[in-house]
Amino acid sequence: MNFLSDRINNLSTSQTLAMAAKARELKAQGIDIISLSLGEPDFNTPDFIKEAAKKAIDDNYSTYTPVDGYLDLKESICKKFKRDNNLDYAPANIVVSTGAKQSLYNIAQVMLNNGDEVILPAPYWVSYFEIIKLSGGIPVEVPTSVESDFKITPEQLEAAITPKTKMMWFSSPCNPSGSVYNREELTALAKVLEKYPNIFIVSDEIYEHINFSGTFCSIASIPGMFDRTITVNGVAKAFAMTGWRIGYIGAPEFIAKACTKMQGQVTSGANSIAQRATIAAVEANPSVLNEMVAAFKSRRDLVVGLMKEIPGIKLNVPEGAFYVFPDVSSFFGKTLRGTTINNAEEFSMYLLAEANVATVTGDAFGNPNCLRLSYATSEAQLIEAIRRIREVLA
Repeated sequence: MNFLSDRINNLSTSQTLAMAAKARELKAQGIDIISLSLGEPDFNTPDFIKEAAKKAIDDNYSTYTPVDGYLDLKESICKKFKRDNNLDYAPANIVVSTGAKQSLYNIAQVMLNNGDEVILPAPYWVSYFEIIKLSGGIPVEVPTSVESDFKITPEQLEAAITPKTKMMWFSSPCNPSGSVYNREELTALAKVLEKYPNIFIVSDEIYEHINFSGTFCSIASIPGMFDRTITVNGVAKAFAMTGWRIGYIGAPEFIAKACTKMQGQVTSGANSIAQRATIAAVEANPSVLNEMVAAFKSRRDLVVGLMKEIPGIKLNVPEGAFYVFPDVSSFFGKTLRGTTINNAEEFSMYLLAEANVATVTGDAFGNPNCLRLSYATSEAQLIEAIRRIREVLA
């Protein structure tokens, strides 16, 4: 007899976390694994943010926080939205959560009814699909490829819309492809969405500052989109604060209120010390990140250069985040060292077993021809990882 709910039995395990766990397990056995599976900066949280956290402890910020976040933090987030994105949010539009993942879960829970369709340009971040499903929604994948720089066209968006479409979710810079939608591309998508005033957009901008394109555009800043967009962001990636668990949204007030109501019954307010530290992060001039962004750009150039030398691997040049998403489908059906590779998952497991390099299958992100490799590790590790990959594919 199965005592667990259908809800949990139908939920997939996060493949990025599963692969990271597998890599840790093999490392513990003494195997020299290079893990390129987790989306986590390998930098430390900047000292000025740590100082703000220490001060918060000394100032006794140790009681429950408001469910939607400290007012002064929400005011700082409003200033950040204005400064970086030209978006005019008020504190009533902001909800601070325990990571952007909780922000996304809140949105799905308060917006979706059973059978509502959500358009997902693929590849998409691994958890979107399951969060939507868990909330009764139906994910509708819109495929893209390395040839289209993993971006959807206005025609594809139009073709995916049905009377049941409630939302579209996407990230830019994109996890896993690193693609960044520019203002022209977002304006073209907005022109399609203008015809369907009941469709809401979730714009996940967590990688906004890890961006090599020189510009960044929030879809909410495009005329007609502000009142229909929920902008999701956080401090995990840009400020190397993954473990601090702070994300936030800017949204129409009725949605923000609903998310606060939901959060009030689930976790209540986010961690007090982490919130005080986040004020320092969002108030800082983004130029404090220049060194880290430059390091990621140089790693991207290194990885793209080395991977392009491997016959059979196709990849685009990602404009942001810290991933490459090569198409490895030319290896499907081939036998390497006695192992027949039928799909990206088997390819990923082959690299783990033969090259001791952990990657994540593109299946998890809605693109079964690709693999995701994170380059959030040292250049020496990246050179060695790609050397091993090249060797086991020769």
